[in-house]
Amino acid sequence: MIEFKEVNIEDKKWMDPLLVTADMRGCHQNFTNIFSWSKIYNYRVAQVENFLVVKGIMNDLHYYFYPAGSGDIKPVFKALQEDASSCGHEFALAGVSLDNMAEMKRVFPDHFEYKEMRDSFDYIYSLDKLVNLSGNKLHSKRNHVNRFIKSNTNWSFEQISSENIAECWEMNLEWCKIHSEPGDEIAKECCAVRRCFENFQALGLEGGLIRLEGKVIAYTMGERLNSDTYVIHIEKAFGEVPGAYQIINHEFAVFIQNNYPELIYVNREEDMGFEGLRKAKESYHPEFLEEKYLATYFD
Repeated sequence: MIEFKEVNIEDKKWMDPLLVTADMRGCHQNFTNIFSWSKIYNYRVAQVENFLVVKGIMNDLHYYFYPAGSGDIKPVFKALQEDASSCGHEFALAGVSLDNMAEMKRVFPDHFEYKEMRDSFDYIYSLDKLVNLSGNKLHSKRNHVNRFIKSNTNWSFEQISSENIAECWEMNLEWCKIHSEPGDEIAKECCAVRRCFENFQALGLEGGLIRLEGKVIAYTMGERLNSDTYVIHIEKAFGEVPGAYQIINHEFAVFIQNNYPELIYVNREEDMGFEGLRKAKESYHPEFLEEKYLATYFD
């Protein structure tokens, strides 16, 4: 049995190098997401050989992430299989990418059944397109941004810092009161968001806000995900302010490109099966979706 442990902020020191080495594109293969959602999905972590292994529970299903690291993955999978057996549950991996699947089929042919996890697909966008909003497909987004700038003279974009992060938290609480009910998925997300706020600097997060007439009306947080992609963990805006979502999206994309000119993509994470969120993410016309699958072992 693998000796898993709870996820603490100090674990970032040993987990990050393994995640960087793996260079995966899924937003779940990221310390901030593992840490911030660990209480909700009961994530536990351990190091096996030279790999990070993560174990969680979702709807009574015990599962593992695809191991992140380098070297021979066979003994790691054997250790995971033995852990599942000793704990009395099936051996399953969640969030398996197409690249992960190809490797699993090569190393473990005919031993896994794969089921699509559509609600967990990540939306991957061209950073350059988010900055320039060029072309007919993004014409309406460009209009929203231009209209916001033209209609509002007293607005500004600020990088989130220790001086203004409390205002973002107050705005977040107000947003949650409008959009969530106790115990629903948005309430769970607010719990994860709290951990990002409380550990903003320790997690190495970056963020931006839009201030209108002195009040924060939108904010976002993210970080570099892998060698070519930035990930947006959180984006909130007051929808009753026309263009609020579009302007924070655009201004932070400009921030990313200015600070990480070598990056190509932005991962805006999944839609969790919410129809409205899916439509919003699709409206920005992603370059592609990072597909994820549930892999279940069979003899």
